[in-house]
Amino acid sequence: MVKSIPQRMCVGCRAMRDKKQLIRVVRQPEEAGLTVDLSGKMPGRGAYLCPDEVCFKKAVKSRGLERAFKMKVDESLWQEVREQIEEKN
Repeated sequence: MVKSIPQRMCVGCRAMRDKKQLIRVVRQPEEAGLTVDLSGKMPGRGAYLCPDEVCFKKAVKSRGLERAFKMKVDESLWQEVREQIEEKN
């Protein structure tokens, strides 16, 4: 029996990819703040982005994270996501 690999959709390009390949941004329930989840196991609502500059720009332009979390996204979070993209590439 083959174990299935979890798939998630990128909020930038809307493509389905393996969960491990994507960057997870999470809204934590208590703090009501947004952070980049490096482990992929933090509690809270998560949204995923491809580690690609093109997808990042699409997510910023289409406000993909803002729609996913139904709240305003700080510039500091966008900078943190950009740093993670640079590290993965």
